[in-house]
Amino acid sequence: MAQSKTIKGMVTDPSGVPLPGASINVEGSKNSASTDFDGNYSLQGVNATDKITYSYVGLTSQTITVGNQTVINIKLAESTQTLNEVVVAYGTQKRTKVTGAVSVVNAKDIVAVPITNAESALQGRAAGVTVVNGAPGSNPTVTIRGLATMGNSAPLYVIDGVLTSNLSGLSPNDIESISVLKDASTTALYGSKAFNGVIMVTTKKGKKGPGQLTFSSYVGAQTVTKRYDVLNTQQYLQYAKDLGSDLTARAAEFGNVSTDWQDQIFQTGFMQDYNLSFSNGTENSTSRYSAEYLKQEGTIINTGFERYSFRANNTQDIGKLRLGSNIGVSFTKTNPERSAGGRTLLEHAIKMAPYFPIYNAENLGGYQGPSAVDSNDAENPVRVANLGYQKINGLSIIGNIYAELEIFKGLKFRSQVSLDYYTTKNHTFVPSFYDGTAHKQAFSTTNETNAQGQTIVFDNSLTYKTTFADKHNFEVLGVITKIDGKSQNLAAGSQYAISDEIDQLRYNNGSLGSSNFVEKNIGYVARINYDYDDKYILAVSGRRDASSRFGANNRWGNFYSVAVGWNIAKESFMADSIFSTLKLRASTGTTGNDRIDNYQYSATLIADYNYPIGGGNAPGVSAGVASNPDLKWESKNDRNIGVDFGLFDEKFTGSFEYFNNKSSDILFAVPLAASVGSAGGGTQIQNIADVKVNGYELSLSYNDRKGDFTWSATANFGTSKNEVTALAPGVTSVLGGPSARAGLENFSRLEVGQPLFYFYGYQTNGIYQNQAEVDAVFGPGQTIIKPGDIKIVDRNGDKAITSEDKTNIGNPYPDFTYGLNITAAYKKFDFNCFITGVQGNDIYNANIFDLQGMNRLFNVGTEVLGRAVVGTNGAVSNPSATIPRAKGADINWSSANQRYIEDGSYTRLKNVTLGYTLSGDAFKSYFSNIRFYVSGQNLITLTKYSGLDPEIARADTNANSAGIDLGRYPQPKSVIFGLDVTF
Repeated sequence: MAQSKTIKGMVTDPSGVPLPGASINVEGSKNSASTDFDGNYSLQGVNATDKITYSYVGLTSQTITVGNQTVINIKLAESTQTLNEVVVAYGTQKRTKVTGAVSVVNAKDIVAVPITNAESALQGRAAGVTVVNGAPGSNPTVTIRGLATMGNSAPLYVIDGVLTSNLSGLSPNDIESISVLKDASTTALYGSKAFNGVIMVTTKKGKKGPGQLTFSSYVGAQTVTKRYDVLNTQQYLQYAKDLGSDLTARAAEFGNVSTDWQDQIFQTGFMQDYNLSFSNGTENSTSRYSAEYLKQEGTIINTGFERYSFRANNTQDIGKLRLGSNIGVSFTKTNPERSAGGRTLLEHAIKMAPYFPIYNAENLGGYQGPSAVDSNDAENPVRVANLGYQKINGLSIIGNIYAELEIFKGLKFRSQVSLDYYTTKNHTFVPSFYDGTAHKQAFSTTNETNAQGQTIVFDNSLTYKTTFADKHNFEVLGVITKIDGKSQNLAAGSQYAISDEIDQLRYNNGSLGSSNFVEKNIGYVARINYDYDDKYILAVSGRRDASSRFGANNRWGNFYSVAVGWNIAKESFMADSIFSTLKLRASTGTTGNDRIDNYQYSATLIADYNYPIGGGNAPGVSAGVASNPDLKWESKNDRNIGVDFGLFDEKFTGSFEYFNNKSSDILFAVPLAASVGSAGGGTQIQNIADVKVNGYELSLSYNDRKGDFTWSATANFGTSKNEVTALAPGVTSVLGGPSARAGLENFSRLEVGQPLFYFYGYQTNGIYQNQAEVDAVFGPGQTIIKPGDIKIVDRNGDKAITSEDKTNIGNPYPDFTYGLNITAAYKKFDFNCFITGVQGNDIYNANIFDLQGMNRLFNVGTEVLGRAVVGTNGAVSNPSATIPRAKGADINWSSANQRYIEDGSYTRLKNVTLGYTLSGDAFKSYFSNIRFYVSGQNLITLTKYSGLDPEIARADTNANSAGIDLGRYPQPKSVIFGLDVTF
């Protein structure tokens, strides 16, 4: 009988660093062990003929036959997935054979920063990718390589092969890697969905070896420390007198309080996250299960986000057949920032008179607000936020089931069914209240919107890989894909005057509406990859798509890509060079876009219209949106040139890209004349413009993995410039963008030769000091513009300020973005520092309208105390003033002009983390690994922007709302304490 023995040793990573928690398993038995905090292990009862498998998540498993050894030290190598392969459309490719523009963010970078949404992991980590965060629970705005369309500019997200629109239900802890596909060579296979780029997400899978249980958690607090400096009660009462209102007695009614309304709406928000996962695998199957609970209180009162997420990934091999599934389920609850009267909470807070108390027990509802005597109709923001409630409950199911059969060597058939399903319930209840005569409601209101939708994708693919003469490598892919989508929405509302205790929909002053949509798409896909000895690479792909969003005449679109590459480092003349990698590549190709509302090509009808017939009202219908049967695909031609390099055995690595893209036939909702009489809206979707976008991207990395002290640094830099090159015949320009404030004109403009939706308005040049300066511009006799008013530049010199004097006053899109990530480790300590920023973008700070407009009596910024004052001699008595006179000419406040434009550039310390891994005999019996860390986010922001935060989320999904600060939710500073444990 064979004599058993004990095997000891150490398991290390590729750089020789000990690995705590590595799995050691004797094949075919339950005999197993794990390494301790120092990477050491001891395995008893082992025979000489046994085979031992060593494994660790993210590294390649290694199997050793014992023989006569008693000490076995193992250095695990980087896994093929993380080292040699990149996830691309419909599969993976070796890094050496990738010919397109791809940025990869790995799991260690994703979990380095505690984040609530996976999209944030890309901020500053992928060259050419811009990420703007918003309120808790909202989806970040992600833009790849600048703006190339005028509608929805969000990229396509693909989670384990499942097409979806965002990553809101996915826990960042479940992500193995994210690949950002940026050019046609990598995106054309997704055709109509890939116009704005593709973000491929691969979730963590089970690994071969004994089961591993992992728990991670963090808790922390978030705050917003910056405030607008507004007038206190004493200053406000004097300011009101200057505008003709003596409110001294009114303030005395409330005890001469001085309420800081901004302090009342901001709070310290606590956040917590708990994540548990279990992974295991055998020779024929793998599985991983995970669960997460996340709760984030907002830094604005009564806002927050809660998520329960669950994921199960499984594979099973049966001979040449592999079966698998990837299923993710999430339940979310969002308390959004509430608004009233078309104003955000922040707008109410900076406008509200400071002499009002927050509460008044004698008022219905218990809050105090203005009456007619106050000449102020701002609403009590605490009442808006806290009286009643609004909650949005969501359910998301994203997953797939697939089967893959190897028909014979090199030939595989794969069939997959994917589901993206969601439901949302948005419920709002507001009881009756009376703050004052300006704001009151004699009944309770209940409003609810229910939405449900699903997208089912059927993919059938055939892949053949072969090699001829040892050096000619071919891969051929063919796919047929079919997309079926549908959604339905139901909205209802009612009022109830009897009780504030009943929060139910009823037929009392009720409203009801619904809508249903169906979307279908079919695509035929082909790709051929060829390389000669890994040196000379050719990749060709094509896709033919049909979309139900276009009429029969233009339903089909054709998309293609061609790419070439040359691995210079593999040439014989490079054998002794410092380059371990040197690859040149170039690509060109097309993608398409159909992201418009359904049925825009067809005439529609709207019900519930009444017509005067026979002296009464007769129910009928009216024409809906203005149809356009000639709608066709947007198309984009991508051209990319790149070089990848690595020096000194990949100690230094990097890549450089140049791209030059052109979008044609861009779809946009063009405003129509009122005389058209379109009841469904005053716009029509048209193919209206051509746009070109070009820029550069640079990524650099350094890795030092030797010794007790190791460190690495990664930097990226990306530029982007867009320009409208053509508009449809008869269209000279288009104004857009949300109205910044009531009475303030729109300011986003579309025009040939200019960036997409640049800010359009008047240039300014100080303050008119006296009548002579006014007359020099307008001539004597006019009475509208007076000393103390703002100087609008008369660009055409016609002695009148008209729309002809408007020009480009700003661009909301940055000239470049950048990021720097530094990681270091010394023995048991680890450190991460992450810096990100944007440069060259402008922000339209509409809050200045509130703080400096002075068109009527609201609270204002303290800077108006130094406003222009006109003396009895008709001249400005304080010539250094930069703020115009109060209640001056309308153009001072109503026009879009440079007063509102500010530099939005910023550099932000996005994250800094310090961690420590415990060790010692007391822990070995219970844990494989235990680590504590403390992390700070957004602690330092360097910017010239005067608003609360230069990271401005869009008002909606449309590009024409970018860079407009309407009192948007600011990004908070946070301090977080975390724990990672492996059992």
